[in-house]
Amino acid sequence: MIQNENEIDVVVKQAEAGFQFLQQCNVIERAKLMHAIADEIEAIDSMLIETAHLETALPVSRLEGEKSRTVNQWRMYANAVHTGLYSEARIDQSPDGKIDLRKYNKGLGPVVVFGASNFPFAFSTAGGDTASAIGAGCSVIVKAHPAHVKTSQLMADAIHRGISKYGASADIFSHVVSNSFEIGQQLVKHRLVKAVAFTGSFAGGKALFDLGQSRPDPIPVFAEMGSINPVFVLPDYLTDNGEAFAKQYIGSLTLGVGQFCTNPGVLIGLEGEKLDTLKADLKREIQAVATGKMLHQGILDHYNQLRGEMIGCNGVNILAEGTDNVQEGFAQAMLVETDAAQVLHNPELLEEVFGPFGLVISCADRHEMKILMEHLVGQITLTFAASDDDMWKYQDLFTIAQNKCGRLLFQGMPTGVEVKHAMQHGGPFPATTDSRFTSVGPDAIKRFLRPISFQNWPDEFLPKELQDGNPLQIERLVNQHWTKE
Repeated sequence: MIQNENEIDVVVKQAEAGFQFLQQCNVIERAKLMHAIADEIEAIDSMLIETAHLETALPVSRLEGEKSRTVNQWRMYANAVHTGLYSEARIDQSPDGKIDLRKYNKGLGPVVVFGASNFPFAFSTAGGDTASAIGAGCSVIVKAHPAHVKTSQLMADAIHRGISKYGASADIFSHVVSNSFEIGQQLVKHRLVKAVAFTGSFAGGKALFDLGQSRPDPIPVFAEMGSINPVFVLPDYLTDNGEAFAKQYIGSLTLGVGQFCTNPGVLIGLEGEKLDTLKADLKREIQAVATGKMLHQGILDHYNQLRGEMIGCNGVNILAEGTDNVQEGFAQAMLVETDAAQVLHNPELLEEVFGPFGLVISCADRHEMKILMEHLVGQITLTFAASDDDMWKYQDLFTIAQNKCGRLLFQGMPTGVEVKHAMQHGGPFPATTDSRFTSVGPDAIKRFLRPISFQNWPDEFLPKELQDGNPLQIERLVNQHWTKE
C-alpha cells in the first residue's frame, strides 16, 4: 500500500530504470517478453475468475471470456510489434551520399495506467493499456482500481512471473495499491512519468488531463471518458425491422447492466406511427429485463442519482421500467422519452447515465434530426439503423456523423468491441481526450511512441530497426520504397 510521496518517488525511479532496460530491447525481444506475460496470464487457474466474480459481481462466463480476450490482446499486440509495424522505420539518402536520414519510433517513458472498474482484466492491471505501453517500449506503473484490488494483485503477480521467466528487469512493471486520489495525482505529476492512460468517468479523466497539462513539462493523458453512443433509427428501416430492432436495442442497452462504455444510451427517430409502434415494442422488451447487480455501491448510487435527475426534467416521461424486484446492490432498467425540442433546450439530457438507462428522442422532421445531430458532442460510437434507401436519403446526416464519433456503425449495435487492427475505440472530446488514438487494437501502441531521427549516424551504433542490413527483417520505407532489403 503506497502512502506518501517518498514511496511514489521510489516506484517511479524504478520504472525509469525499467524503461531504460526496455530501450535496449528491439521489437523482436519485446514481442517475446509480451508472449511470456500472456502465457502466465493464461495459466492462472480458477482462483482469478472466482476472485474477480466476488469483487465485481460480474458473471463467471463474462469473466472467462474477458480473460481470453486479455490473453489474446497481449499476443496480438506482440505479433504486431514483432513485424516492426509501429517502428515506422524510414531511411532517406541523398544521391551524393552527403545526407543520410533515418527515423523510427521509440517509447515515451514510464506510463501510469489507471485500472478501470468495469473491465477487471481487459482494461485494468493486465489490460490493453499495459500491453500496448510495454509493446511501445515503455515501463508501466498500474494504479489498481480499489473495487477489485485482489484481482488486480493476481494479475500483477502473473505479469511479474512472465517478466521473470523471460529474464527481463522487474522494474518494467509496478503495481500501486492506494485508495487515495492524491496518490494518483502525485503519480501523474512526477517528472519522470511521460504519459497516462485512463478509462472511467468524465470527471476523473478530465481532472487527470488538466493535471497532465498543468505540469512544467506537459504530458499526454489518454483518457476514455464515456459516451451515450446514439442510435439513429430511420423510417424505411422501421418498416420491416421494428420488432427485431427493439429486441436488439434493449439487449445492447442493458448488456452488463448497462456498464459498458458502448451501451447505446440514446435512441433518436422521426415522430409518427412507425416510431410509436417501435416505442410499444421497446416498452415490452424492457419490462422483461431483470434487475442486475452493479459493480459496486458507488456506481449504483450514481446511477440512481442521475436517473432521478433525468426523470425530473421537464418534458421527460417514463416509457417503461424493468422488473421491480430490486435487491441490495441491484439496478432497475429504465427507458424514458422526450422530444428533440426539449433536448435542444436542455442539452444536459444528452449526458451519459452509466447503467441500464435509455432515452428515446422523437424529432419532428429530418431537419430537426439534422440539428440534433449537429448538437451532439464527441462520441465513441454512433449507429444508423437504416436501409439502403435511407442511406440515399440521409446523406447529409452521415456526413456530419463522421465528425462526431470514432466508430460509425451501419445497423447492428455498438456493444461487443472487436480487438482488431481496424478497430477505433475513441472519439472526439469529451468521449476521449485525443481522438487521434484508439485504446483497443494494436494501434493502441501508437499512443506511447515518439519519433526520433538520426542524421549521418554510424551504422553499427544505430538501432537495429534502422541498420543497413535490416537484421530484424522488418518492412521499412527506404528512399520512398517499401522493402525489407
